[in-house]
Amino acid sequence: MSTYSATLGGRTHSFAGLAGLLAAASPERSGDRLAGLAADSAQARVAARWALAEVPLMRFLAEPVIPYETDDVTRLIMDSHDAAAFAPVSGLTVGELREWLLSDAADAPTLAALAPGLTPEMVAAVSKLMGNADLVAVARKVQVVTAFRSTIGLPGRLATRLQPNHPTDDPAGVAAALLDGLLLGSGDAVIGINPATDSPQAVRDLLDLLDGVIDRYSIPTQSCVLCHVTTSIDLMERGAPVDLVFQSIAGTQAANASFGVTLGLLDEAYEAARSLARGTVGSNALYFETGQGSALSADAHHGVDQQTVEARAYAVARRYDPLLVNTVVGFIGPEYLYDGRQILRAALEDHFCGKLLGLPMGLDICYTNHADADDDDIATMLTMLGVAGASFVICTPGGDDIMLNYQSASYHDALYLREVLGLRPAPEFEAWLGRIGLLDEGGGIRDVAGTGHPLTAIGRGLAA
Repeated sequence: MSTYSATLGGRTHSFAGLAGLLAAASPERSGDRLAGLAADSAQARVAARWALAEVPLMRFLAEPVIPYETDDVTRLIMDSHDAAAFAPVSGLTVGELREWLLSDAADAPTLAALAPGLTPEMVAAVSKLMGNADLVAVARKVQVVTAFRSTIGLPGRLATRLQPNHPTDDPAGVAAALLDGLLLGSGDAVIGINPATDSPQAVRDLLDLLDGVIDRYSIPTQSCVLCHVTTSIDLMERGAPVDLVFQSIAGTQAANASFGVTLGLLDEAYEAARSLARGTVGSNALYFETGQGSALSADAHHGVDQQTVEARAYAVARRYDPLLVNTVVGFIGPEYLYDGRQILRAALEDHFCGKLLGLPMGLDICYTNHADADDDDIATMLTMLGVAGASFVICTPGGDDIMLNYQSASYHDALYLREVLGLRPAPEFEAWLGRIGLLDEGGGIRDVAGTGHPLTAIGRGLAA
């Protein structure tokens, strides 16, 4: 194992291997501290970043942070690396990559061409040398466009996931949250429900409910019930109206195993979803969620810091050309991201790393009720990620998910972000909002009083 070192103020700090160096260079977060991976002082963290800046990018291809022989995610990263795409930056160090990314030479087409040549460890490394403003500035330049029934990621657009969860999957409760979101212009990325159970019949009922609404009102969006991938495969075989196949993924083979997932199983789901060909403007048919701390919570991080492991999950995601990927950035809890400051930093890192690797990155900007965070942190994160060009955000009624018991952005928050940054919904969805009379003369969402809009029949019909 290589040793990396830097001398500051007459003291030499040494770090064992790339994994140890990356961990010590990470901004402070409770998960790395819990795992015993964090730098033991602020001085050591600065020294680690100094040393990391001098590491050649080629080194990441020679020294995997998790052994090739024992981890299929490492094998995926190494075997799928595009040497030709990497060639323009192959002679750079991590520090030089940072400077180049911030330069005018790194424009949108150049970054898109580079993405297959970057590994997760490279982008995680360079993110550790960047301030929050740097992460915003670079991510904003990257454009990743995907499509199914709506087109996600176009410049000047911000899509939303409408999340009408209910603790018992009650159709009337789902309908109320669904109607609320549609009337507030939400749902162009996906209408996605976290089911209360993974029962195939319960999932099928929700799929039928959403498919019926989308079909009846000709809504240019896609549905997803966030069940386990094996349930989706089974339901597709039975003819269920599955638009997007969902799965939570992580950055190590062992962490994915804790989710009951293998790359082979995801291969099967990918082929099944694409074979249905339910999209109208595109064929991106998978949806992945990730989150810093998931590998550590499963004791499957192999001594690698949580942000680097998170970036490795993006290598899994990009194998399947998904429509949507989002980090559920504060959901795992303060054991991994302690407060609003740590959650904000993680959100900016995840978005930056995912987009550099070529993914359509969105976020669930959220926190659990026992974290040291509040609604002002949500507003700050939402604004910064909007400036950074996030493809979509997740929205819940009133910003409070009564089923999963955590705080997130609301439908109104998305309207705020679109207004202050001059952003618009996905083009197909925006046209639909206009056709059904929900857009005012300035392109904003029109107020609807009482039951005066045809969409309100959603609630009456499902309640009955």
